[in-house]
Amino acid sequence: MGAIERNGYTFEPEYSVIKQNGAIHVYHHGKFVEEIQFEFNSDFPDHDQIEELVNHYCFKHNI
Repeated sequence: MGAIERNGYTFEPEYSVIKQNGAIHVYHHGKFVEEIQFEFNSDFPDHDQIEELVNHYCFKHNI
């Protein structure tokens, strides 16, 4: 699962299969902005779940 780019923002997901949690690191023009934490209940996080979190973040922040 690679980075997602939207209007100068980069969203880089990372996760732990053992702990069943992850985070999406948000960058704006290369500068760290914040971290979006999430949990999942399968072997790997669902790509659609990551996309939904990014879409929600973009909507909330008018990106």
